[in-house]
Amino acid sequence: MVGKVRQWRCVRNWIHYRNCRCIHEGPDTVEELLDRHLAKNKNKNDNDEFETRRQLTSTRREALSLYRDILRATRFFTWPDSRGVIWRDVLRQNARTEFEQARFETDPAIVTGLLIGGREALNSAVDKLVEKNRHHLQKDNSFDSHPR
Repeated sequence: MVGKVRQWRCVRNWIHYRNCRCIHEGPDTVEELLDRHLAKNKNKNDNDEFETRRQLTSTRREALSLYRDILRATRFFTWPDSRGVIWRDVLRQNARTEFEQARFETDPAIVTGLLIGGREALNSAVDKLVEKNRHHLQKDNSFDSHPR
């Protein structure tokens, strides 16, 4: 550390350093910076196709993530409905049907709306399930605390 301080105290070393261009000093002009770091627009269609693929990949990942989250959340719906079918199976079948219906949708606004709506519905269902379970636990605890 002391050696470096002495080196920079010497004016001659500082002047020599300023005349040499370091690798970390960056480009000379803004145009040089932009040319070095921005992709060239060789063909506008290529960029449009790349952007479309990127968006599709992103929404595809989000859709898969939502579907997996739905499958995970439905594990907790273990009681039967009025027909005797377990709610887990009903919810999974409904999710599968809705995802299949929207499978070939290409409009990004519609896809985004479907993903947001699905995520909100999932969060709402899970919140209601948690609240109902909390209510049942409190009810069970109140029965256990009273002597019979």
